[in-house]
Amino acid sequence: MGHQGAAAMHSFEPAELEAYLATHVPGFGTLDAIDKFSDGQSNPTYRITSGAAAYVLRAKPPGTLLKSAHAVDREFRVMKALGPTPVPVPDVYHLSGEDTPLGTQFMVMQMVEGRIFWDPALPQLDTAARTRIYDTMNATLAALHDVDPGAVGLADYGKPGNYFARQLARWSGQYTQTATDPLPDADELMRWLEEHMVADDGAASIVHGDYRIDNMIFAPDREDVIALLDWELSTLGHPLADLAYQCMHWRLPHAGHFRGLGGVDRAALGLPDEGAYVADYCARRGLAHPDHWTFYVVFSYFRLLAILQGVLKRGLDGNASNPKDTDRLRDVITLMARDARHLAEER
Repeated sequence: MGHQGAAAMHSFEPAELEAYLATHVPGFGTLDAIDKFSDGQSNPTYRITSGAAAYVLRAKPPGTLLKSAHAVDREFRVMKALGPTPVPVPDVYHLSGEDTPLGTQFMVMQMVEGRIFWDPALPQLDTAARTRIYDTMNATLAALHDVDPGAVGLADYGKPGNYFARQLARWSGQYTQTATDPLPDADELMRWLEEHMVADDGAASIVHGDYRIDNMIFAPDREDVIALLDWELSTLGHPLADLAYQCMHWRLPHAGHFRGLGGVDRAALGLPDEGAYVADYCARRGLAHPDHWTFYVVFSYFRLLAILQGVLKRGLDGNASNPKDTDRLRDVITLMARDARHLAEER
């Protein structure tokens, strides 16, 4: 499911922005149009056109921000580093400072034309195309994790040490600070994850942090990923975090506010089951099937739950304009905590 709150528009003087872009973006002429993408991204994202050329401008939102959030500079850095690798990313053209015509930092990158699929069941495709989509997602993730961070200048893109222990401390702290209602299932998850913490096996890759089908652009005429987007949560970490996070999304219901595959007959649709998807990834990377798989999936539930709880708290603190949205988010958080606890207790 999408989990970023819709971001506010920037106010700016068009002539000032046009002059800035013409100075800093190669080949940019007149600012003919600027249109905000409507999907609820936490960093406001605009399509800008100049003559026949189209670009994407992605900015920090206006207003006071959390210290580590909305890191367009990290997004720019990782996409620039991955440009020469097999990982499909847009070309990036410019990263501004904080003092800009928009009043916040932004980056300008290539506008990649293609298809975005919002529903992982891919109802608009035939069976063979669905199978190929899932295979290319798997291959793209393996290609990302095969990149040597040091070889592309990202050796310092994350902290050393046990990634999951560090992440659990971070998201437990964030959840505790933003909790709005008693939720025993979430408290139990934090305790269970601490008790079942995996040992650090030394595996370290560039992790995307939000690896889901709707953060990818597929070619218009074939089942290839041509751009992997939304690197805001990327870091150096354990590659199984990305794999488990994607699989976690598919365990969610395929109904209501969720875009999961829970209850979907995958075989009939030509989609791999979780075991086959994990096996294909491991085969591509020459790995044994992971031990402690349940831990990685339960961790993914808790991490997303903590992110959503932060969104809920910020919405309530801002006197949420739509109380239905906060009720919906509360229901999602409650359901995820319950399902993750059941999964933990099944093992």
